[in-house]
Amino acid sequence: MTWNDKSVCVTGAGGFVGSHLVEQLVEAGAKVRAFVHYNALGRWGWLDESPARDFIEVIGGDICDRDSVRQAIRGVDVVFHLAALIGIPYSYYAPLSYVHTNIEGTLNVLQAARELGVSRVVHTSTSETYGTARYVPMDENHPLQGQSPYSATKIGADKMAEAFHVSFGLPVVTVRPFNAFGPRQSARAVIPTIITQCLVSDSVKLGNLHPTRDLTYVSDTVRGFMLAASAPDVVGRTVNIGSGNEISVGDLAKLIIRLIGKPVKIESDTSRVRPAGSEVERLLADNSLAQQLLGWKPEVSLEDGLMRTIKWVKEHLRRYRPGVYTV
Repeated sequence: MTWNDKSVCVTGAGGFVGSHLVEQLVEAGAKVRAFVHYNALGRWGWLDESPARDFIEVIGGDICDRDSVRQAIRGVDVVFHLAALIGIPYSYYAPLSYVHTNIEGTLNVLQAARELGVSRVVHTSTSETYGTARYVPMDENHPLQGQSPYSATKIGADKMAEAFHVSFGLPVVTVRPFNAFGPRQSARAVIPTIITQCLVSDSVKLGNLHPTRDLTYVSDTVRGFMLAASAPDVVGRTVNIGSGNEISVGDLAKLIIRLIGKPVKIESDTSRVRPAGSEVERLLADNSLAQQLLGWKPEVSLEDGLMRTIKWVKEHLRRYRPGVYTV
């Protein structure tokens, strides 16, 4: 697809992945409408400081409000739906808010896209919908397991997208990213948690060290989204976006400590441990379908991506509260 003059809407545009996606779309020549969560301060999230802010249309609203969703989507060619509540620990405390945002919010997007004749919806899933690996590498046929209220609501959202394609012919493709990381990620994620603690302390407090994750640098994740919006044979499909490599939380911490280059010890913090049955023990993507249908492969290695992220966090450390467990 040539993005010149293509009109797109990105929901969740002020967030970590959403803001990177907006910037790449602007750079590619798209006309971007950014849908951000309305707030009394008029903040646009990460877009407040983005070089793309002067080249986009921003609409404040709420993904749970059908009218503001319709306003954001009206007249665009492609919708990238990223708006969601994503913190797993907080979903233990506020599951109903996750139902409203992740399931009902997705329903609002799908209904508006159907009624307004959008040419494609790129819906965002998560590798957490798979739960602990029953086999590896995990392809798109892997069973779905709701091991947290968050993952359960994302499964519901994915199935709603599937239903709108099957029932109404809505041109939806579901992108299932494995663990994206990079600049701007919040301390709810493990990599910023490790980096910030390393930078200000001689110890890092973590929960379980043995679970493994498949980590993908954010620019690669965003490229997968954009390819999913244009590839001809992915409508109605779900496609993994993951590196095809795994690393344990403990080994990840050791790698980050080595890259930062200072002596830091790793300590266990029981308050950071998920309930036993809720912990996703292993994630490892099979990305062969992405290679086949999208021509996608990761381009940024784990170490290169971590170095870029460490550099950014150092420059923006004031935005974090190192040592505070963020749910």
